Amino acid sequence: MQHPTPARRRIAVLGAGAWGTAVAIAVAARHDVLLWGRNTAAMEEIAAARDNTHYLPGHPFPPGLRVETDFDAAVAHAGGDGLLIAACPVAGLRPLLHSLKGRPIPNLVWLCKGFEYETGLLPHQIFRDVLGDTIPSGALSGPSFAQEVARGLPCALTIASTSAALRDSVVAAVHGGMMRVYSSEDVIGVEVGGAVKNVMAIATGIADGLGLGLNARAALITRGLAEITRLGSTLGGNIETFMGLTGMGDLILTCTGDLSRNRRVGLGLAQGKALDTIVNELGHVAEGVPCAKAVRELAARLGVDMPITNAVAAVLFDGQQPLDMVTRILARDPRDETLTPAPK
Repeated sequence: MQHPTPARRRIAVLGAGAWGTAVAIAVAARHDVLLWGRNTAAMEEIAAARDNTHYLPGHPFPPGLRVETDFDAAVAHAGGDGLLIAACPVAGLRPLLHSLKGRPIPNLVWLCKGFEYETGLLPHQIFRDVLGDTIPSGALSGPSFAQEVARGLPCALTIASTSAALRDSVVAAVHGGMMRVYSSEDVIGVEVGGAVKNVMAIATGIADGLGLGLNARAALITRGLAEITRLGSTLGGNIETFMGLTGMGDLILTCTGDLSRNRRVGLGLAQGKALDTIVNELGHVAEGVPCAKAVRELAARLGVDMPITNAVAAVLFDGQQPLDMVTRILARDPRDETLTPAPK
């Protein structure tokens, strides 16, 4: 069935990192889009260059994309039936949502993937904690490298929300051109898949950096999916979700793609680099680093077996050597590991 071309919408992207900028570029082909960032001087440079030369260089802004330095103006732009897209890291989501308190807020979706370290909360739980449950909201997630989206290459995402109206609205606004957007009610499953796959990408980067081969990579990805499924189903996610775009799809991309920041963290660790050095060289947030610590603690509280996550966290935070991590995982009795979710 041929669907009608959606009407132009007013969209504000709050956060001018690589992924926020890429999404803004992609949707600006069909909508009136404002890109806001908290660093006023940097945003003025972006506005002058019509290019995010620090986080996403080489991708000129289309005419439908404007840069805004005033937070109030950016939020007001998406008023009424518009759309707010929160494009900050998980650590910045709570402060951003607090800035929105008391304002008339339209539909809002977030792009961040991870657990809040201090609380162990997923993004939708942070949203509910700050703004309650009366505002339509959801997670827009899936296998997507910012550089490819900004280039106009094909990608597929999922909007997860308990609000059918919000899901329909986001699909109507974002789906189109080279970007497909699917719909899901499973917010927990989508968010867990997007968060934990970053930890698995660090593990896979370590294995690749140690030269352990493609067999080891395939095994790590497969057992990583088992860990994601165990944790996600224990938290209330649907097992089918982890076999889809925001589970298996995002895991494969992040573990194997050369553009993956988290995989590059693992490669650096295998080379013997200090974590601080690796993060400084990246120049971007690698969500898998804080996520590994948060997930290890959450899994321990819930009694969920996550050996790969525990090994990655031991390398990142406990001084464990990468090769020791591999040895420890290989030494486990395979009869102790199944795909079966932990009992609730």
